[in-house]
Amino acid sequence: MTDLNLSTAAPADADLIKDTTEATFMADVVDASQTVPVIVDFWAPWCGPCKTLGPMLEDAVRAAKGAVKMVKVNVDQAQNIAGQLQIQSIPTVYAFYKGQPVDGFQGALPQSEIKAFVDRVVKAGGGEAPGDTLADAVAAAEEMLAEGAATDAAQTFAAILEEDPMNAPAYGGMVRSHIAMGALDQAEALLNGAPIEISKAPELEAAHAQLQLAHQAADAGPVAELTEKVEANPDDHQARFDLAQALYAHDNAEAAVEHLLELFRRDREWNEGAAKTQLFTIFEALKPNEPVVLNGRRKLSSMIFA
Repeated sequence: MTDLNLSTAAPADADLIKDTTEATFMADVVDASQTVPVIVDFWAPWCGPCKTLGPMLEDAVRAAKGAVKMVKVNVDQAQNIAGQLQIQSIPTVYAFYKGQPVDGFQGALPQSEIKAFVDRVVKAGGGEAPGDTLADAVAAAEEMLAEGAATDAAQTFAAILEEDPMNAPAYGGMVRSHIAMGALDQAEALLNGAPIEISKAPELEAAHAQLQLAHQAADAGPVAELTEKVEANPDDHQARFDLAQALYAHDNAEAAVEHLLELFRRDREWNEGAAKTQLFTIFEALKPNEPVVLNGRRKLSSMIFA
């Protein structure tokens, strides 16, 4: 397995995360933030979303390995502080640096957005977010995968996940690496075993769509024969749908999308809207900014809302 050599000794929890009171707020937040950014989590025991957000925020702070600290404020016991900072709903999170708020948000967020928030706070304090190094490793693994070195890519993605098990780009990349190797059962097992916190991340949704298309590709018919059937009878919807699957299986996503759009134009309700469903699967599997996706979405929208 690829060794990224990314781990460093992390400070003890007591140095990173603490509860504060009105009496110690100045020391724990304002004074402490003179040297390192401090994230303040305003919460209450009766707040359901707080119970979800707090642990995820703590995990992200630990992952920063000392580049940022976290202080928790129970608003029921610190009403003066909550009033001074105009905390109107919880959970509310503020980040302080040099005694001043530099970032913040309200309400619960998914893990990926929490990590992005912590990374921004670290950078605001002049540090390097640990995700930067991992992001470079993810980019390197993606390049391996694009060049056909799926096994090496899978090993690199696995090493990244050892450092950060909630790294959605790496998890999605590992699934796609197994798809590229033809190990569809293993790819499916990985998706089914994904941590709940990232199971709905865009990277995993894209990997799931690619897995669906890979299963279809295994049963795809011959392009030439299906093309002849469609040309002989343009209203043979099943043949056109099968042709689109075959074209995608042969790396011709643009032609596949065009045939699905034509099928949708001819009969959008055929097979319970199969053409639109298949189009969305392809769009999900590809990068959002690819021309075939942009053009395909535009054409589909124009037909839906015409």
